[in-house]
Amino acid sequence: MSQPDSRALVLSALLGAAGISLALVWYKSRKSRVSTTLTDHYLSNNERHSQLNADDRSGGAVFLFQGKQTEMLEKLNTLILCVSELKDEVKSLKEGIPKLQEQVREELRGKLESRRVSPLHRATRRKRTEIPIEDCLSSEEAESEGGYVTAHTDTEEESDEGNKGPTVNFPTTEDLVEEKDEFTLLMQKADSLHTGPESEKKEGFMMLLEKKDQYGQEVPFLWRLARSYGDMFDLTSDIEDKKSYTEAGKIFAERAITLDPMSADSHQWFAIMCGYMSEYESVQNKIKNGYLFKDHLDKAIELKPQDPLSYYLLGRWCYAVSQLSWIERKVAATLFGNPPTATIQDALHYFHKVEEIRPCYSKFNYVCLAKCYKDLGQRVHALKWCDAASAMAVASNEDKEAQKELDSILSSLSQ
Repeated sequence: MSQPDSRALVLSALLGAAGISLALVWYKSRKSRVSTTLTDHYLSNNERHSQLNADDRSGGAVFLFQGKQTEMLEKLNTLILCVSELKDEVKSLKEGIPKLQEQVREELRGKLESRRVSPLHRATRRKRTEIPIEDCLSSEEAESEGGYVTAHTDTEEESDEGNKGPTVNFPTTEDLVEEKDEFTLLMQKADSLHTGPESEKKEGFMMLLEKKDQYGQEVPFLWRLARSYGDMFDLTSDIEDKKSYTEAGKIFAERAITLDPMSADSHQWFAIMCGYMSEYESVQNKIKNGYLFKDHLDKAIELKPQDPLSYYLLGRWCYAVSQLSWIERKVAATLFGNPPTATIQDALHYFHKVEEIRPCYSKFNYVCLAKCYKDLGQRVHALKWCDAASAMAVASNEDKEAQKELDSILSSLSQ
């Protein structure tokens, strides 16, 4: 091989080796840069993710805090609304408490109306319980209202400490029983005095007059007061006084009927007052009162069919109607269309009904039986009832009047 060719071959080999070396160096350098780049990229991504996670955690905490704050505000608003409603209820309670005492009294009075309390078992009156209005609130309500006052100090109108609410006196059962017992005893005493002599009847009349303002709306009191006016009518002989007692008694009996149309005693004593008034009225008013007398007696018998007094009075009415004169019947027919009609037999039926319900009811009932049999011409039966009447003592003005009629009947039967 020539020398030039050898040099060229060597140079080529050297160039090839240098190229390979340069290639190896370039490859290592490239690999190092790629590795560094990947490491930096990896670290950069991790830092970015760490930063995002930190931001996410910070944002979540903020959102959580805001959610709790909103929830607390909603609860606070609900609490304020409840407290506001509670305050309205307390205000209504304060306004309604003054009427509560009377409502409770009326309710318990109605429940106790049907039973009487024995005087031997009267409960010792105890002092009425005093309950401040604040004590009517529960502890939870008190705490809620206290919290509301603290949060709304500028707008609260009732936050003065030591300002206690009005004290309410609630009636106890013993109070109502005692009041009921007092009324019952009053009515029992009035009944007892009514059956006594003149002095006791006058005492009963004055006693009821003194209680008129207190019990003037009680039906049992009103018809007894009317009855007491009837007693005074019997006890006086002055015509004007009789008229005055009758008119007043009729007013109270009528008031009792207005309050309770189902009170038999009220109808009965209204009828009696009408009968008393007919003794001093004109023929027209006498007949008018006669109709009222009959209507209210029928009602009293319907409501209380076993009361002998109503049948006795109805027998008296039938006998009086059977004795009406011709002119009185004509006046009744002119004014009322149909005059009242009744016979002696009707009167006799009612007088016997009295004896059937309560034998030996009164001296006057015996006298009325004797009078009816005398008018019917049945002398034997008339004398029988005259003997029965004579056997009864004279205990009242009515008995005195009965004795006078009895003497008259005996005189006519002896002729």
